[in-house]
Amino acid sequence: MALGKDYATQECSIARALEIVGERWTLLVMRDALYGVRRYNDFLVHLGIPRAVLAARLQALTAEGLLEKRRYQQSPPREEYVPTERGIALWPVLRSLGLWGREHFGRKPLRLFRHADCGTELGPYGECPACGTIVPVPDVVMEPGPGADPDPADPVSRALLRPKRLLAPLEPDPV
Repeated sequence: MALGKDYATQECSIARALEIVGERWTLLVMRDALYGVRRYNDFLVHLGIPRAVLAARLQALTAEGLLEKRRYQQSPPREEYVPTERGIALWPVLRSLGLWGREHFGRKPLRLFRHADCGTELGPYGECPACGTIVPVPDVVMEPGPGADPDPADPVSRALLRPKRLLAPLEPDPV
């Protein structure tokens, strides 16, 4: 029996969520969007994703309301993709998945996430141990961790070596 392409027979919120974010590249596109990647070519270079797949993922994420397409240049017309509130709400899922992957596959952290107000590294649930609060996504500072490649090949990865707040647009250096 062939594997179906949807979960139509499942009465489950996880199955419904997988309809939107369960494709192989989708969570990586959303991760990069939360990291501040906005432009098609930056997603393409950083992810190494096929053009047709990226175009389809961006179109689907926009249609589902996780990303919003915004024009940043009129001539020639160019657009960027910005996370919506629905997309930002994926942050705890991505954070948990990253921690699970690090714990079970023994890698040093590529990125550290800190509370912008006090500099404390976030706990596993996005909480600030020093302040005792869940840190809103815009107040999370991302910086390179001990597992980060100090000399990456692509401009997006190089830009991610600089500490920055999540959601702030990433400005890769020109190639």
